[in-house]
Amino acid sequence: MAHWERVDLNLLAPLAALLEEKHVSRAAARAHLSQPAMSRALARLRDTLDDELLVRGHTGYQLTPRAERLQRQLAAVLPRLDVLFTPEVFDPRSATETFRLAGTDYPITVFGPALFRRVVDQAPQSTLTFSAWHPAVFDDLERGAVDVVFFGVAPPQHLCTRHLFTEPFVCVLSANHPLAARRRLSLQEYLDCAHVVVDVHDGTQTAVDRQLAALGAHRRPALQVPYHSTAAPAVVGTHLVATLPERLLTDHGNDPTLRLVRPPAEIEPMRYWMAWHARVDDDPAQRWLRATIQATTDSVYERPEPESTA
Repeated sequence: MAHWERVDLNLLAPLAALLEEKHVSRAAARAHLSQPAMSRALARLRDTLDDELLVRGHTGYQLTPRAERLQRQLAAVLPRLDVLFTPEVFDPRSATETFRLAGTDYPITVFGPALFRRVVDQAPQSTLTFSAWHPAVFDDLERGAVDVVFFGVAPPQHLCTRHLFTEPFVCVLSANHPLAARRRLSLQEYLDCAHVVVDVHDGTQTAVDRQLAALGAHRRPALQVPYHSTAAPAVVGTHLVATLPERLLTDHGNDPTLRLVRPPAEIEPMRYWMAWHARVDDDPAQRWLRATIQATTDSVYERPEPESTA
């Protein structure tokens, strides 16, 4: 066992004060201790170091040779300890961090550009990477390969999470689809259609298909695509229906080849989240990253009521 493991590090401050003041009462005042407490600390130090440290002389206490050496060593050690235990302050302007995000193409499309601009502007020497969503993405979070994951279903309970915003779904149909004139589809009409499914996980578009499964209903996938951005163009000239987050369709509102129809009332808006591991919950750089993500989504969506878990 190392020698320091047998030492009460709480004795360092009393030791430094005693060696500097060479007087028990003054050292006690300097270390904010009572005189009896400082006397006990001196007794423990003498026992621990096997040295008297302070020896009474004609003009007061004098340092032993061991105490003089300790005083010189503490002058170098204590400032380093102060730095070691001082709370970290993150300065994005000078930081050289690598921030790692993961999600589908949805967050990249909707708020990614605004987020990227903020990070590049505020942390110009850092790097931001965005990885594609995959089934083991939460394992990446666990092992530290990813810092923040974005997703649109109920978050795993063991992770720290933050609800970023809520977004309604919209059904995208070809302009010549038999139901294109509807304002909203009924659940039965919706289920009778053939669908374009964005393959988020295991062939399902989780934010939609989990809601249907909870109702005991299932839609018929006629086409599976890997990205949200490819789903709307895929319905043109077909009888397929794509169900997508509303903000993804901003650029399609005036497209004469498409119609946007409200989904069945049973399909509720998507609650969108970010998640991170408790290991990085208090890290200053990671806190800055999450605050930047929150500020970005607040600028794109209405600010949600505060809601977080850890």
